[in-house]
Amino acid sequence: QVQLVESGGGLVQPGGSLRVSCAASGSIFSINRMGWYRQAPGLERDLVAVIFSGGSANYADSVKGRFTISRDNAKNTVYLQMNSLKPEDTAVYYCNAVVRTTTQLYDYEYWGQGTQVTVSS
Repeated sequence: QVQLVESGGGLVQPGGSLRVSCAASGSIFSINRMGWYRQAPGLERDLVAVIFSGGSANYADSVKGRFTISRDNAKNTVYLQMNSLKPEDTAVYYCNAVVRTTTQLYDYEYWGQGTQVTVSS
């Protein structure tokens, strides 16, 4: 099995910065894609950013130029640096990873438990 553990959420003022991290652990053979999604109250869970094993990344239009996703393959960890935060960025941020374990023939998708990010003065 694979576990994703997020950290780094919290309360920040508008215009501030925050970095969230997600570490994957377990019987990991390879990680294809790692990313971040977010879900605000009453809304669906939406993609924020995703980064592939080769290093290419995609972002939601709403965060382009403000958020940066990165990963440390040696640590099986993905980061999301969030700058110029806005109140509308307030949500629970979920880590997501597409992983092949040492006992599986196919990739499977895993989710973290979520970390709250609140942007408010």
